[in-house]
Amino acid sequence: MINLTKIFHFEMAHAINNFPGVCRYIHGHSYKLHITVSATHDIEKYIDSPGYIIDFKDLKDIVYKEIIANFDHKLVVSKDFIKNNQGMASQGNIVLWDAEPTVENMLVYIRKKLIKKLPTHINLTSLKIFETADSFAEWHI
Repeated sequence: MINLTKIFHFEMAHAINNFPGVCRYIHGHSYKLHITVSATHDIEKYIDSPGYIIDFKDLKDIVYKEIIANFDHKLVVSKDFIKNNQGMASQGNIVLWDAEPTVENMLVYIRKKLIKKLPTHINLTSLKIFETADSFAEWHI
């Protein structure tokens, strides 16, 4: 099997409702998202023309439209957070979630969105999202 990985960067703020520490306050991160896809292919044979599983540009277009546009320069908070901070509801860049916007829940969201939008011959095999330079969550088959 051949895997392809594309790395994406975005800036996002969030707050974690009822968190016992400082992450309960609005704060931001510079996220780094690794998306790995594959297709079943006999590794002993070359890939037929045009010679790739998926064009990196096509993967980039899907990810930007479905994921990055929903996160980049946004404040993502749960509906429960807004209930506790009602004055914030009128902000233009707020994205409301049913769940808390942790990196674990972001992986669930990203996986659900991508498996619906990737071409049928492409498998999503892993996701890794860095919240900081040394803290990340990952999902893989």
